[in-house]
Amino acid sequence: MEDILTMSQRELNWLHIIRKAIDRRIKQKEAAGLLEISERQIRRLVKRIREESDKGIIHRSRSKVSHNAIPQAIKQKALSLCKSIYAGFNPTFASEKLFERNKIEISRETLRQWFIHEGMAYDKRKARPHRKWRPRKEHCGQMLQLDGSHHDWFEGRAPWCVLMGYIDDATSRVYARFYDYEGTRPAMDSFKRYILKYGLPMSIYFDRHSTYKSTKKQTTEDELLNRHSLSQFGRALEELGVHFIHAQSAPAKGRIERLFKTFQDRLVKEMRLRNINGIAGGNEFLGHYLPVFNKRFNVAALREEDLHRSLSKEADLDKIFSIRTLRALRNDFTVVHEGRLYQVEDNIRTKEVVVEERLNGCLLITYKGRALRYKQIAQKPAKIQQPRKMRVYKPAAMDNPWRAFRLPGSQATQRSEEALVGAL
Repeated sequence: MEDILTMSQRELNWLHIIRKAIDRRIKQKEAAGLLEISERQIRRLVKRIREESDKGIIHRSRSKVSHNAIPQAIKQKALSLCKSIYAGFNPTFASEKLFERNKIEISRETLRQWFIHEGMAYDKRKARPHRKWRPRKEHCGQMLQLDGSHHDWFEGRAPWCVLMGYIDDATSRVYARFYDYEGTRPAMDSFKRYILKYGLPMSIYFDRHSTYKSTKKQTTEDELLNRHSLSQFGRALEELGVHFIHAQSAPAKGRIERLFKTFQDRLVKEMRLRNINGIAGGNEFLGHYLPVFNKRFNVAALREEDLHRSLSKEADLDKIFSIRTLRALRNDFTVVHEGRLYQVEDNIRTKEVVVEERLNGCLLITYKGRALRYKQIAQKPAKIQQPRKMRVYKPAAMDNPWRAFRLPGSQATQRSEEALVGAL
């Protein structure tokens, strides 16, 4: 029986690149640049993987306590001081004061990690953004640019729609499909099709549209733990091990923007000549048009090796590219989702379940990754409306105080005042 190895996505990505270096498909120097480590470290990893197979990528100090770890008593004392005397101090200032006043020497970074783990809030200084010209990536599959273009693609022959476009940063190879709108389902469907055609890229670059970046605000706990809420599409990319980058401005992803400008000229005219008047016909035409376009306008990558990787056997794209929503499980084992009521037939002990909406329209209710049996309740029981008692209007008596009330300046008040003056 073979041993089962548990690896992180980072280790899987490293193993993917190092295997290419071992097979002499890329140079060790290139592998070091892609993984952003030294050539000496690459040589060590290559040697270890040759000797120990895939488990050589796993760090040997995993699950071991560091020999220079700070004693627990000192850690507790420092944290106690930071929660009381130095409450609200940032890690740098707190580190200085701990050494200056209490003779406890702890680095700023160690203190920062302790703050995150303990959920201790402190003020942060926002870094000033810096922008500069960026050269192309060296390998095909190293980075994609993704965006959607809302345009009158069929020139009035059909409603406006969105072209979801992908362009490889190194080669300018294009993949695209038409959809009704730019959203989570079109992004998931188009990227799933891209993966099945070319494989998984190392990274993907897109804007801050709500499809790609969650609009949920960070809580104090999220900020301390450096944790960001993910959109449904971002969560799917994370599960696939694809690194994603958010562009701060439209010019930052100029390659895909220029592609849309070209397509709004060339592609529109090509479809006009063929009298294509709908999304289905447009997608069928793209299947023939894009290979010709890519053959003409592609550029050669600086390095020949393609960094797209194939899917693992365990990867379930239908499950990964699904819209997952956390829903409450009521005491009667019913779940409400999108205005519909579902009866869960499995007996489970939990307060929440996950509703998965697949791209093919299938809906699953799961708990800890296991699909639950359920049925839809077609008609909710009608609530019995209690008859309302009608109130009988009774006019107020003539001597009621409110009848004598008059607003200042009203005609009735003026007449009363004139009558009073005449009586005097």
